[in-house]
Amino acid sequence: MNATTQADTPDSNDFEAEPAEKRRVVVLISGNGSNLQALLDAQQHDELGGEIVAVVSNKGDAYGLIRAKEAGVDSVVLPHREYDDRDAYDRALIKVIDRHTPDLIVLAGFMRILTPTFVHHYAGRILNIHPSLLPDYPGLDTHARALADGVSEHGASVHFVTEELDGGPVALQAALRVDPDAAIEQMIEKVHAREHLIYPIAVRWFLEGRLSLDAEGALFDGMPLPPTGLRMSHEDAAEELDEEG
Repeated sequence: MNATTQADTPDSNDFEAEPAEKRRVVVLISGNGSNLQALLDAQQHDELGGEIVAVVSNKGDAYGLIRAKEAGVDSVVLPHREYDDRDAYDRALIKVIDRHTPDLIVLAGFMRILTPTFVHHYAGRILNIHPSLLPDYPGLDTHARALADGVSEHGASVHFVTEELDGGPVALQAALRVDPDAAIEQMIEKVHAREHLIYPIAVRWFLEGRLSLDAEGALFDGMPLPPTGLRMSHEDAAEELDEEG
């Protein structure tokens, strides 16, 4: 009988499974990029569930490009004014994005109305953050409109992007109890804080496969979400953010 040395014997400990490739995210911006920063911070702390592989801006002076550079993330400037119309721009944008083979497109202050061509190309894979408790106050000037109406609650929403402006199924919201005596600047600051709180959470849920979209609407762990998605109360958000008052 031939002797078998230890080196000849396969050892299961010698073989390690290759780590799963990280899910890939492309972020679109137009300006300051504070929500981009919240996502980058979550990624740095291994709390994003994936990796931001590129940042694309339609404006060359967007401060978010500096944030991307400081984080070591590839960035691309694609000025929309260099294209004849929205369709031409979005076709070019698709080509830029597809080079990075993303699992998810995240809009973080991207001030462009997307064409049906773009939305269909990434159907079910685009998230946006909006400064109101959707379906209330889609569009612009949400804070002033909410104050003018005397609402008791305001907040922020993460939703899937569809052809309807700010009308896609809502995934996650964070509420803010409105103080009618507070300055609008204070309300805006608190809404921004809620955006930075919930956007990384929603992105992580999507990348982990917990959040998805089907023909009926948004799903969480395979269960249909209500029209307002999952909502974090004012009290819970304030506790998470360590707000005073």
